[in-house]
Amino acid sequence: MRFLFLAALVAWTSLQSAPAPVALVDYHQHLFSPSIAAAGTFTAIDAERLVALLDEAGIKHALVLSLAYSYGNPNRPTRPLPDREYALVKAENDWTSAQVARYPGRLVAFCSVNPLRPYALDEITRCAADPGLRRGLKMHFGNSDVRLDDAAHVARLREVFAAANRHHMAIVVHMRSTLSQKRPYGAASARAFLNDVLPAAPDVPVQIAHLAGAGGYDDPLVDEALGVFVEAIAKDDPRLRRVYFDVSGVAGLGEWRGKATRIAERIRAIGVTRILYGSDGAGAGNLTPAEAWKAFTDLPLTDDERRIIAANVAPYLR
Repeated sequence: MRFLFLAALVAWTSLQSAPAPVALVDYHQHLFSPSIAAAGTFTAIDAERLVALLDEAGIKHALVLSLAYSYGNPNRPTRPLPDREYALVKAENDWTSAQVARYPGRLVAFCSVNPLRPYALDEITRCAADPGLRRGLKMHFGNSDVRLDDAAHVARLREVFAAANRHHMAIVVHMRSTLSQKRPYGAASARAFLNDVLPAAPDVPVQIAHLAGAGGYDDPLVDEALGVFVEAIAKDDPRLRRVYFDVSGVAGLGEWRGKATRIAERIRAIGVTRILYGSDGAGAGNLTPAEAWKAFTDLPLTDDERRIIAANVAPYLR
């Protein structure tokens, strides 16, 4: 871990002469295995291809978030049979670990799982024993149809967050609820997360993806949810001491240009030292890392603000 941090600092220093600022780390990336690609609309992307995309953008490192959780999506049209599902989840996490191991100085992997599935705690324990996956856990509430207005779901999330905390695994969470099912979202969901879920993992970093959204910034419910965290940060709420926000997919998707000023205001209110740059997986209409960085630089932030965000190093990489 220390090697990655030192290598990252060296890399960032060497990039100071670049004609435009680049990000030290892309904190929200995905690989697309042949199995994932065959089941959806994605083109397969392995570690070699991702590193090439990072090089094209001038980005040295990436956090790779396993897509294993997608096999547990209850709304997936081609969902595997129950007796096959966990085997596919394990295989996807293992494939991600093996791919990232090919570039140990460039890539770091997080395990993933649908937190509501009965095997979730077993998989977290298994991932915690894998040197390639033990740094962290990715959860996707939208893909997993997690509802923060459901008491049973919240209780289960507390179990899962506590398990990650016990294993010293950082957490990345896509908090936006399922769009396709029109699940409730907004301030009430954010308060449930802040009050009832987050305290179960007090000792590890928690990274909230997409500024609490799902990419873009068209949805007013996302700004409403983010506002709960902005207010808590303004009050120095200790529960947010280890909480960070990534900006993956926020700029460059949908009608984001009309919201650019608001996005910049929210970034400043959160505090630029809490913001982690990310671009999201390069497939199915998403931007490449180079395209995503260009869109991010079009936000009305100052050069100093962009430089700080580009150089931020998350605790799980130190």
